[in-house]
Amino acid sequence: MTEAVGATGSPALVDAYDGVLFDLDGVIYLGPVAVPGAPPALAGLRERGVPVGFVTNNAARTPGAVAEHLTELGIPAERSDVVTSAQAGAQVLRHDLPAGTKVLLVGGDGVREALAEAGLSAVESADDEPVAVLQGYGVDLTWQQLIEASIAINRGARWVATNDDPTRPTDRGLVPGNGAAVQAVRLAVTVDPEVAGKPYRPLLDETIARLGVHRPLFVGDRLDTDIAGAVNAGLDGMLVLSGSHGPADLLVAGPGTRPTHLGLDAGALLQPERSVTLDGDRACCGSAVARVEDGRLLLEGDPPTTAQGWAEATWAAAHLAWRAMDEGHPLDLTAVLPVLARPSS
Repeated sequence: MTEAVGATGSPALVDAYDGVLFDLDGVIYLGPVAVPGAPPALAGLRERGVPVGFVTNNAARTPGAVAEHLTELGIPAERSDVVTSAQAGAQVLRHDLPAGTKVLLVGGDGVREALAEAGLSAVESADDEPVAVLQGYGVDLTWQQLIEASIAINRGARWVATNDDPTRPTDRGLVPGNGAAVQAVRLAVTVDPEVAGKPYRPLLDETIARLGVHRPLFVGDRLDTDIAGAVNAGLDGMLVLSGSHGPADLLVAGPGTRPTHLGLDAGALLQPERSVTLDGDRACCGSAVARVEDGRLLLEGDPPTTAQGWAEATWAAAHLAWRAMDEGHPLDLTAVLPVLARPSS
C-alpha cells in the first residue's frame, strides 16, 4: 500500500495556514546574528499579508527589547508582535484576579512590565500579602526573592512560573534557567507551579488571541518545547534544522513531539510542502529514499550532499522510524545516523 504523508498541493506551505508563530533563538536568530533564511522569509510572509507572532519563553526581556533586536537584525518588528512567557503568566493571573491585585514579583523588568500591562500590582515582600506569585527569569534575580516567594506560597498565594526551562543558552555555554530557580522554591513549598511558557498552552493561546488567527502554524527548533507546545495547543508544528535539534533527535521523537512539517529554516514556509510517500518498507521524499532491512533503517544511494537532499533524507527516514516505534519495534538507527550528518554544502 502506498500512502502520501503531508501532501496538500499548496503552492507554498504557509498557504494552508492563516498565521505563523515563531520561536526566536535557533529559528529567527542565533544569539546576536540572524539565521540566514529568516529575514527573507519574514519579508515574504509580510508581502503575502500573513499575520506573524514571535513567541519566547525568555521572561527577562521586555517585548519592546525583543522587537528592537529583531529590527536590528533586518526583521522589522513592533512591540505588539512579540509575546513573552511573562506576559502569558500575567494574563493567566489576570483572567481570575481583579485589576490592582497584589502579585509578588520574582524576576526582572520583563516580569514587572508584564504585571503592569495586565493591570496587576507588583509587590516584593510576602508581608505585602500578595494573592499570587509570578516567577520568571531575571539577570539580577536574588536569593531574597526566592525566600519571599516561598513564604508567600506557603501562606496560600497562587504560584505561576513563566517557564520551567532548567537551562538557558548563552555565548559562554549553558547556564541555569528559570526552571532551576523554580525548583529551588519548590523545595521549600508543598505545591507545584502553574507554568505559562512552552510546552504548556498559555503562551501559545495568548499569542493566537492577540493575532486573531484560527489556524496558525508554529515554527520551532526544539522538539521538547516548541513542537510539544504546538501539539499541546492543537496546532501544526514545523521543525527547522537551523537550531538545537536535528536528525538524531527527530528519528526518536514520540507522538507528542513530532512535527507536521520539516524545513531547513523559515524559508521552507514559502516553498511547496515537503511530503513523504510510504510504500511498504520504503519511504520517499523528493530524491531521497529510506528503507527498512532486517530491522535496520537505511538510506538508498549515496549520502546527501546538499542541504535540501539532507532534509529530504531526514524526513523520509523519520516517517519509517516513527511507524516502527508506534508498532512496538523500534528500528536500529546505527547505520543511518552517520549518513544523516549535515553536509557542508
